Amino acid sequence: MTRLLLNRIEALNPTLNAYITVCGDSALAQAKQAEAELFTKGRGKKRDRGSLHGIPISLKDNIYTKDVRTTGGSPILREFVPLHDAPVVAALKKAGVIILGKTNMHEFAYGVTTDNPHFGPARNPWDLERIPGGSSGGSAAALVAGLCYGSVGTDTGGSIRIPAALCGVVGLKLGLGRVSAEDVIPLSQTLDFVGPLARTVDDAALLLEPIFVRGKNERKLLPGRVSSSRGRRPCFGIPKEFFLEVLDAEVEAAFQTALRILEKRGARLKEVSLPQMKETEDAGNQIAWAEATLYHENAGWYPQRSEEYSEDVRKRLEMGTKVTAVSYLRAMEFREKFKGLFHEALGANGVDALVVPTTPIAAPRIGEEWVSIRGASHSARALLLRLNRPANLAGVPAISVPCGLTNGGLPLGLQFITEWADEALLLEVARDFERECPLTARPALGSAD
Repeated sequence: MTRLLLNRIEALNPTLNAYITVCGDSALAQAKQAEAELFTKGRGKKRDRGSLHGIPISLKDNIYTKDVRTTGGSPILREFVPLHDAPVVAALKKAGVIILGKTNMHEFAYGVTTDNPHFGPARNPWDLERIPGGSSGGSAAALVAGLCYGSVGTDTGGSIRIPAALCGVVGLKLGLGRVSAEDVIPLSQTLDFVGPLARTVDDAALLLEPIFVRGKNERKLLPGRVSSSRGRRPCFGIPKEFFLEVLDAEVEAAFQTALRILEKRGARLKEVSLPQMKETEDAGNQIAWAEATLYHENAGWYPQRSEEYSEDVRKRLEMGTKVTAVSYLRAMEFREKFKGLFHEALGANGVDALVVPTTPIAAPRIGEEWVSIRGASHSARALLLRLNRPANLAGVPAISVPCGLTNGGLPLGLQFITEWADEALLLEVARDFERECPLTARPALGSAD
């Protein structure tokens, strides 16, 4: 299995550019060890580490890996080789996974395209002229092209869910404190989250299990159907404000179809109010700009090595120098207020989860900075972030699952968002939808099961 995937990577990665570093020799050594542990004969002692034992996965290239370079997608760290694994990597290795390599990403996770000028752009397997999303774009591209069976990425304003939606896979952002972000090159320490990308919701749950911080007496992930977990039909909230205001026509049509599927499955739909949603963009920007620039200043890279950054990242670091202390503190104050507003929208209305599109558009073309929706021009970057940033600001779990294709054959994503510590419920509702609306199509390039 590992050798098969390495062969596929060798054949397809030159076109897709999904991986920055491939760990061929070490992956084969890990596979050999897993085989020995699982199938030892004679006097040898078998060791079964669980469902992930021997499963080959990839890691986003901002997660520390012992003896394997971790570039963050930047020339500044082109030769950086950590001396230890990040806790998430150590936990995954303990569970028996095989690390195939480190995936391409937007430089320092500071963008949503994975159009990386230093290591080359990652390409969407559904259309090689389009982006896979970002910043975990290489992970999503590798998954849908059959170059790994799962991946772990990071999400600051949608960087797991955006590429999941644009590439037709599952992307899961956890709630606050659920997965360690230690020894992961940060973008914004307040808004960063680590989580899995996978082909199915069940696979995402399996990949999450060894790295998930479970509360005392908390039930296991994916025990059954959501209707049985709360003793009634699930209720999904449809936000009155913001989320549905700017959508491409095909995205809106796919979303309405998804709602009909949920109702067919017995769910109740309820309109809910989430006031002050428009303020989430500014608050998120103020926090991310300030924290990113501070990290790069403390590392001694900015402004000393400004010329080594890509133009878009350098401009955002410059923005961070202009955030005042008052603006940052006001944004953090709004974040605390927004958490309460989010809790009220769900809890006071008896809503199990919000359901919204993941992105207002399908994958833009590489280099396409502006797109038209119903005759109006919009920033592609702002659109991709628009519906994802709120869950980061509130610190709540969210998941993107495929919900069909455009007429041009590009994937679209549906997003479920729950309250903090409701990951089990989130996975259940996502799996229930996935089973009713599976994405059976595969991109022509690299399609493999």
